[in-house]
Amino acid sequence: MFEGLFGFFKSGGLFMIPIGLCSVVSLAFILERSFALRRARIIPASLRDIALYHPAGEPTTQLTRAVERSSSTLGRLIRVCLEHLPWPKNENVEAVQTRARIELVGLERGLVVLEIITGIAPLLGLLGTVSGLITIFSNIGATGLGTQGLVIAQGIAEALNTTVAGLVVAIPSLIAYTYFTKKVESMMVEMESTCMDLVTKLYTEPDEEKK
Repeated sequence: MFEGLFGFFKSGGLFMIPIGLCSVVSLAFILERSFALRRARIIPASLRDIALYHPAGEPTTQLTRAVERSSSTLGRLIRVCLEHLPWPKNENVEAVQTRARIELVGLERGLVVLEIITGIAPLLGLLGTVSGLITIFSNIGATGLGTQGLVIAQGIAEALNTTVAGLVVAIPSLIAYTYFTKKVESMMVEMESTCMDLVTKLYTEPDEEKK
């Protein structure tokens, strides 16, 4: 199997090197984002439940303790909310939203690399195809068609192998980019909803629920 892969890589020519590098980088970022974007690291269920079921207008002692023990993204957003409680409600909301934008940048880290690889891997494959065809026709033009069977076969192999390799790298990268992008978007919406609900309850007097 390894000999077959090596032969496939070798016959693809020079452009297989950057395509191979793209595949390594893509795999590294896919693995890293798979670990970094685990739900338990972003939205711990225990912290989310404490925020969702926090009684309106009640002291924030339990919530503060839960936030202090958490290093999650949701925990940092709730911490901002609690730190700005002396501020007016609308200014607190703006502070949380500002922090959410900063957290979003962190969650999307590396996704732009997958997006770039999705675009350039097929182009590198296309360059390999063009290079293979140039090899074929330049040799045919120089020495004629009759004696160039091996060169023609090598050129066709280079053209086809680089095209296949570029697509093999680009397709998983595109799938991973789309999946991670939608996952980040979904989690950000959930965290924003949780935080806005919490802010409303924190600025609600206990007696107001009874009126």
